[in-house]
Amino acid sequence: MAGALSEVLGEVLVSADGEEVAVSALAARGVSLLKLWNKYRVSNIPSLIFIDASTGKVVCRNGLLVIRDDPEGLEFPWGPKPFSEVVAGPLLRNNGQTLDSTTLEGSHVGVYFSAHWCPPCRSLTRVLVESYRKIKEAGQKFEILFVSADRSEDSFKQYFSEMPWVAVPYADEARRSRLNRLYGIQGIPTLIVLDPKGDVITRQGRVEVLNDIECREFPWHPKPVLELTDSNAVQLNEGPCLVLFVDSEDDGESEAAKQLIQPIAEKIIAKYKAKEEEAPLLFFVAGEDDMTDSLRDYTNLPEAAPLLTILDMSARAKYVMDVEEITPEIVEAFVSDFLADKLKPEPI
Repeated sequence: MAGALSEVLGEVLVSADGEEVAVSALAARGVSLLKLWNKYRVSNIPSLIFIDASTGKVVCRNGLLVIRDDPEGLEFPWGPKPFSEVVAGPLLRNNGQTLDSTTLEGSHVGVYFSAHWCPPCRSLTRVLVESYRKIKEAGQKFEILFVSADRSEDSFKQYFSEMPWVAVPYADEARRSRLNRLYGIQGIPTLIVLDPKGDVITRQGRVEVLNDIECREFPWHPKPVLELTDSNAVQLNEGPCLVLFVDSEDDGESEAAKQLIQPIAEKIIAKYKAKEEEAPLLFFVAGEDDMTDSLRDYTNLPEAAPLLTILDMSARAKYVMDVEEITPEIVEAFVSDFLADKLKPEPI
C-alpha cells in the first residue's frame, strides 16, 4: 500500500505543523488510498479535490478546472456557489431566442452535461426529449439546461437543434466551466436534477430517466435501495455497493429483500447526511437475469441465493456473507463490520 500511496502522493508529505511524514509511515498508520478514492467518489484520473482541512468537507471536486480557470487564485478558496449565481446570464433556445437565467426560478431543473460526439449522450438525449415532453404535459414546472461539451460551435448547434430546452451559449466557456466545477462532473452524459431552490435532488438523472420512461416518479428523489438493472449497473463503479442477490423466480422475493435492507440503508444515509457527507455505501437488490449472471461471473461469486455481498469495483475487492437466511441483524452487522474495517476482502 505504501508503494501505491507514494505513486499518487509522493514519497513525503508535510503535516500542518511542518513535520515531514513518510508515506510509508502513513500507510503503517492505516491510511488507505482506496478509502480516499471511495470517500471522494473518484472515478478517473487525474483528479484534484480541494478539501477544508478543518472539517474534512469537500470545497471543490473539480480542482483541475479551477486551476485552468483561475490560475492566479483570485477566487480562492473556490467554495461552492449557489446554482442561481453560477448560471446567471443569458440562455438560448434552439430557434435563436435569448432569455435570462431568472426564467429557471421556481422550476425543477435538469442540468444536462452532454456532447454530440458521445454516442451514449445522443442515445440519452432521444429518451430525455420524450421525458421532458411528458413532464411538461403533466403540468410540472420543469426545465432542462444543456451544458455542452462539444468540440466546436457547429457541433453544438447541430446537437442543440434536437433539443426543446435551453442551453448555456457555447461561446460562454467560462460559465460552462463553472457549472462543471460546481457539480464535479467527471464524465458525460450526466443529468443533475435540482429542486426549485437550486438544491440537488439527484446526480443520477440519467439512470432515473432510463428506469422511469413514463416519468411517474419525477423529480426522482433517491431511493435508499435500488433494484439492480442494466441502466443503473454503472453505479457499481462509483464506490462500495452492498448487493443482496435473491432468487427472483420466487414471487415477492425482490420486494421482501428491499424491505429487509431499507431500514439499514436509511439509517446509514441519514447518519452521513447529518454530517453533510455522501453515504459510504450504495444499496442494491439483484434478481436473476443475464446482467446479474454476468456480474456474478465477473466477480466470481457463488451461485447461492440469497447471497449478501459488498462489491468494491475500484479496489477490485469483494466481501461475501453466504448464509442460509439473511436477517436484518446479519445485514446490519455486515455493514458495521465493513465500515469499521473488520472484514477481510477477497480479490475480484
